[in-house]
Amino acid sequence: MQAMKAARGRASHTTRPLLLACAVAAGAAQAAEGVFELGTVTVVGSPVPAAPAGEAVLSQQEIMRNQADTVSEAVRMLPGVSLARVGARNEEMVYLRGFDSRQVPVYVDGVPLYVPYDGYVDFSRFTTFDLAEIRVAKADASLLYGPNTLGGAINLVTRKPARPFEGDVRLGLGTGQMRKAALNLGGNQGRWYYQLGASYLDADGFALPRGFRDYKRQPTDAGSHRENAYRTDRRLSFKLGLTPNATDEYALGYVRQEGEKGNPVYTGRSAQRNAVRYWRWPYWDKDSLYFLSTTRIGPDNVLKTRLYHDSYENGLDIYSDAAYSRHDPTSAYKDTSKGATIEWANYSLRGHELRLALHYKLDEHDDAGKFYRDVTTSLVAEDTIALGERWRLNLGLSQEKRDAKEVYYWPKGAASATNGVAKLSYALTQQGDEVYAVASHKTRFPTIKDRYSARMGRALPNPDLQPESANHVELGVSGQPWAGGTGQAAVFHSRVNDQIQTVAVPSGACGGATCDQAQNVGRTRNRGLELSLAQQLSARWSASASYTYLHRTNLSDRGITLVDTPRQRLFAAVRWMPSAPWELHATLEAEQGRRVNFDGGYRRLGGFATAGLKATYKPAKDVAVDFGVNNLADKWYELADGYPMPGRSWFVHGVYRF
Repeated sequence: MQAMKAARGRASHTTRPLLLACAVAAGAAQAAEGVFELGTVTVVGSPVPAAPAGEAVLSQQEIMRNQADTVSEAVRMLPGVSLARVGARNEEMVYLRGFDSRQVPVYVDGVPLYVPYDGYVDFSRFTTFDLAEIRVAKADASLLYGPNTLGGAINLVTRKPARPFEGDVRLGLGTGQMRKAALNLGGNQGRWYYQLGASYLDADGFALPRGFRDYKRQPTDAGSHRENAYRTDRRLSFKLGLTPNATDEYALGYVRQEGEKGNPVYTGRSAQRNAVRYWRWPYWDKDSLYFLSTTRIGPDNVLKTRLYHDSYENGLDIYSDAAYSRHDPTSAYKDTSKGATIEWANYSLRGHELRLALHYKLDEHDDAGKFYRDVTTSLVAEDTIALGERWRLNLGLSQEKRDAKEVYYWPKGAASATNGVAKLSYALTQQGDEVYAVASHKTRFPTIKDRYSARMGRALPNPDLQPESANHVELGVSGQPWAGGTGQAAVFHSRVNDQIQTVAVPSGACGGATCDQAQNVGRTRNRGLELSLAQQLSARWSASASYTYLHRTNLSDRGITLVDTPRQRLFAAVRWMPSAPWELHATLEAEQGRRVNFDGGYRRLGGFATAGLKATYKPAKDVAVDFGVNNLADKWYELADGYPMPGRSWFVHGVYRF
């Protein structure tokens, strides 16, 4: 691949069609490994590596090896990533270098999945059974993803079949009456292919850890398992693709997701009345329909399109006590996103790979008959320039705009933003080792909730709220430092301006002397270090580890602590294959330095380390059975005040591939 890059910098006009054809063939080879290449965003049909150093990739094999059934369980293995719990909503959040889920949007095959109303997603709702890989981009996330990638982007890439008929079946059981089943079927007939996935993940609760105590005056969790912690997630995905020739591809995809869950009751020491809530979600449903295509036009041009329609419905039942017998009328939300992206790639200029893209996204929110509608547009230009055989420069620029087209009662508003990315890299070897430097300016538009939510009568809207912005600088090195080892090291510094924070403003509209209002007053700084290393120790032993040090500072008011992220985090794994049919896999996850909000102040959560152990037995080539235990020491730890994480949990899991 590096040789192709060097040749690209010296190519004559007559060799460019051959280079483009070779690049498309390389992409087809990657797709033959089961990755739906149309679903990636950074590169399509060019001689640039599909996964640059700044974009981490979790393969299907890594996801399954670590028993990661949900996206949050998978991405926690990567440096720079930490998880958080929103206890009141029983949602799992992903933080990337200190940036939350609103600032790091999630996509499936390049189609945005985040909820228009508040920009959040519950990462524990998205299962991994039908995924080929997960890509996580950070400061140098391509502007081709579209708006709002202030802190990066997460792309869930689905499968693409390589053989005429293939698939797998998975079944599993575990602690808390956990049950899972998944089926994937696919076939590639040459000029067309299909892929079908169906999965079911269900649990009644989870085991409470050793030493756990419910501190409420009237405890609700006095047994061995967490109460009201049930979950059910059903997912159906289908994709039909056409490949009429070696360079063109057209695919229609559909994903249906249905979920319901309970919210475990707060068990901490808070004295606030609203700390204890009896909530259940009778439905959490999502539909995504999308069309993707790539078409070669002449020897030097590729046209890529993306069309999608995404809908999300959510219902919340609020009960008065732990009996869960009567609840208020269901609070129902309905959100819809419709969008299109057109991207043109051109290779006619020597040493350049130029891309232009136009994004259009229409977001609608229905709050019990109160309608909101936003239109977001983005114009993007990116160029990858070969400065020599070893030097490469990536430049990107985008201009974005958001208009409020319909707003219930409140005044409309508009905002615009400019983004830029520059990355300079130097190839140390022909095997992909490189050093790089990144400088970028990214933004995030305020959501409908940021601008218009009255917070149940406690707040005033702010229709003219402007985008948050962040300036990033990153230096890194990646590659093979020695025989059998691959790794990456990076230092990063991010400064956020115009961060949206809640302030008190003089007003009698909220029943007192002041009202809360979201304003662009915050200035914060995130800086830190990331290290990752994977080492093949011998034919039977291998090990890997990822470490993150993150220091966040509130520059606007140093007395206000930035919460929900640890100062240090480590994820490590060791793999041993004692004999042909057996494989043992041990993991260690540790963190310290996490602070959370508590009764108008802050609480520092205790650091923790948890271990997991899994044994895999393969009686035949296409059959595997896993036996494992998570939280081996039955450690009591929390990611949010008053919401304990699961104690020691066992599982058994089987897979058959055909």
